[in-house]
Amino acid sequence: MNKNKIPDSVRTIHLIAVCGTAMGALACMLRDLGYAVTGSDQKIYPPMSHFLDQKGIKMNDGFREENVSYGPDLVIVGNAVSKDNPEVQAMHSRGLYFCSMPQALNRFAADGKKTLLVSGTHGKTTTASILAWLLYEAGYDPSFMIGGILKNFDSNYRLGNGPYFVVEGDEYDTAFFDKGPKFLHFQPQMAVLTSVEFDHADIFHDLEHVKEIFSGFVSALPGSSSLLAFDGEQNVTEVIGRHHCRIERYGKKATSPWRLGFVSAEPPWTVFEVFKNNERFGTFKTKLFGEHNLLNALAVIAIADGLNIAVDAIAKALQTFEGIKRRQEIRGQKRQITVMDDFAHHPTAVRETVRAVKSIVSTGRLIAVFEPRTNTSMRSVFQKEYAGVFDPADIICIRKPPLLNKIPSGQQFSSEQLVADLKIRGKDAHYFPDTDAIRDFLLITAKPGDFVLIMSNGGFDNIHQRLLENL
Repeated sequence: MNKNKIPDSVRTIHLIAVCGTAMGALACMLRDLGYAVTGSDQKIYPPMSHFLDQKGIKMNDGFREENVSYGPDLVIVGNAVSKDNPEVQAMHSRGLYFCSMPQALNRFAADGKKTLLVSGTHGKTTTASILAWLLYEAGYDPSFMIGGILKNFDSNYRLGNGPYFVVEGDEYDTAFFDKGPKFLHFQPQMAVLTSVEFDHADIFHDLEHVKEIFSGFVSALPGSSSLLAFDGEQNVTEVIGRHHCRIERYGKKATSPWRLGFVSAEPPWTVFEVFKNNERFGTFKTKLFGEHNLLNALAVIAIADGLNIAVDAIAKALQTFEGIKRRQEIRGQKRQITVMDDFAHHPTAVRETVRAVKSIVSTGRLIAVFEPRTNTSMRSVFQKEYAGVFDPADIICIRKPPLLNKIPSGQQFSSEQLVADLKIRGKDAHYFPDTDAIRDFLLITAKPGDFVLIMSNGGFDNIHQRLLENL
């Protein structure tokens, strides 16, 4: 009997790999809904461990058969968990019901609600976050699950009583028993497609493979759904070719129904115009900066209009949106040196982030610090592309990938080669074997007025706080 399903009656739930951002949020959601929740992970670590502990969720450090010996009604398996995991083996031997994270979200968070989904290689977290806050400000009391901590809520999830559930549509695989992308588990009323580029080199073969996955997502959207698709990428245009749903384009083209107009910087605000069907829709202001963020906001404005939310309510939400932790987040300032944290790791994300941050550096220099640590950025697939994305920076610091031994020797990214390529372009670039060396360099190099932009999808050995303390 196939136990990969959620039984009708559930009281106790165990999550394998509970300390991940999404799995931890799901565990808290389930606890808030009244379920008895336990979890396990390879390493129980803060801040998620503290978050779970505050919710009264029992956590087990390490994966062991006895962690599921009490016979939970349902086991939720994280996508990083392999079939050889001892708890997975015990789950099967005991005949326990199990499911993936998106299956659980559909059943426990999205059931009975209208799903609003944001997909794409870049911008998912920011776009979904703006949308969740806008719905809240407009009085719609939304539920959401997002891959970053929204400062307005100090959380990456929320259970509301309103009609909408906002979620990121991740193209990454679902679980060891379901290698399809996570976004195929949802049937959104409205969806956004921000971009389509090659990423996740550990599961996708090439760009054509990625386009095939996104094409499958678009073609699976029913006629009752609508899709907002970015107009500035040929890859997006190609993947929306086969569709049954209603499609609108957004971006900068005059032929698109939703268009970004005049933009001006009025620190700390960015003011921008929006046109709908070539007629002025409104002028908005936000604390976000960079064209990529304004395009994310444009997609949300289009969704909000489709939900009949008034322009004044949209404008208020954009003004009061406080951003997301680890997305262009200023961590502090010492000796007039500003330290910013950002999640950028894909070449396109790094380029847009560096360009956006450079636009707000008024007096000093922009020092870009980059740690390649994703399964893609530690591979040589983007070795040449990275050399062209740091051009606006005045000083560039590149760390050796910290987990390089996980990548086959013939496929490893070379930080030394990147620095050499940057120097050929005339850039002031430096290679560092570890985080301490970067911190020491910054302590003697950074001057009042400088802006230190630190980019990594990981903790980067807490370099931000350590640098501020030492400054």
